[in-house]
Amino acid sequence: MHWRQPTTLADLAEGQEYRLDRIDLPEPDARRLMELGFLPGTLITPARSAPFGDPRVYQVDGSAVALRRETAAKMFVSPVRKDQPS
Repeated sequence: MHWRQPTTLADLAEGQEYRLDRIDLPEPDARRLMELGFLPGTLITPARSAPFGDPRVYQVDGSAVALRRETAAKMFVSPVRKDQPS
């Protein structure tokens, strides 16, 4: 069995696509993010960053959303393989 450490949105390289697995934030914060399109199973692509890398823009569900690094660090993702359906 191969163990790998969970990956968060804060760890991602620009331009690669990831699937959101879970959000580990208090319920009101998680709900607000879900209203913005950050739902488990949704595809997310990291985009540009502000100077010094915070906040960072993410493409999600056809929108561009800026998140602070401390928020992105509580959102866990997995890479999308090219042979995996969207």
